[in-house]
Amino acid sequence: MQYVLTVIGDPSSRPLNAAIVEAARGAIRESRGAPGEPDWLAEGIACDVPFDGEEPTITQALVRETLGPAPLDLAIQPAAGRRKRLLLADMESTIIAEEMLDELAGVAGIGAQVEDITARAMAGNLNFEAALRERVGLLTGMTEDVVKAAAERMTLNPGARSLVATMHAAGAYCALVSGGFTVFTKKIRAACGFSEDRANCLEIENGRVTGRVVEPILGREAKLKTLQDLTRSLGLTLDDSCAVGDGANDLAMLGAAGLGVAYHGKPKVRAAARYRIDHGDLTALLYLQGYRRAEFHEDMGA
Repeated sequence: MQYVLTVIGDPSSRPLNAAIVEAARGAIRESRGAPGEPDWLAEGIACDVPFDGEEPTITQALVRETLGPAPLDLAIQPAAGRRKRLLLADMESTIIAEEMLDELAGVAGIGAQVEDITARAMAGNLNFEAALRERVGLLTGMTEDVVKAAAERMTLNPGARSLVATMHAAGAYCALVSGGFTVFTKKIRAACGFSEDRANCLEIENGRVTGRVVEPILGREAKLKTLQDLTRSLGLTLDDSCAVGDGANDLAMLGAAGLGVAYHGKPKVRAAARYRIDHGDLTALLYLQGYRRAEFHEDMGA
């Protein structure tokens, strides 16, 4: 069939059932589409509904209206070409739970000040590069040991390892790209099995933070360029790629990728992204690509 609707819930609560899926199929019919039989990717968590139709945007809106406030994520895609061969993932508040500059600022006793700048930058209300320089400047004099200790406290978001390991096992190239710092991305690259990481370099001299970021700064346009460079070097097209992030500096790469997903994103990001996950964990990106739960790999050795 021409399109597929994927309905996804939070794996911890398994909210999806046959009645909800049948209601979604009814909404497809109401929008003059012709739904096929449900294809359960994971019982209680994710289900595909293939269909033929002419207005997928209208269809998705009608399905959303039909299901009401249920904590479910919805996506309609062309049925062909769902599985992607490149994953480009933001790190902070996407692959990991934390915003690391905020964590460092908390240790330094300036958490509220830095968190406010971070929130406005990620919401798109401040220039990212200027906001990064300002926040790093406030950390001048912090010891390298404190930075390294913060790196040890990073926590992976649910589904992070499965997302990377499963796509890697299927032959996809997985890269981590961050407006944060290499001292953090290198640890997460190793923990999740990413093939590479790209991020900013925090300048440290004589064991202390200088308050400067090594130029050039990796921000919104650099993330987009990373996506373009990787697709080109791997012999892929942008349609072959999946990008995921939560902040305003992710919007360019989300818009360019074949599957660009706002993951628990800021309001402006959720509004702009073609695809969004507001309720599920990172394995939702696998369901969007048509992977079944039985196909998941839990780590690089699985």
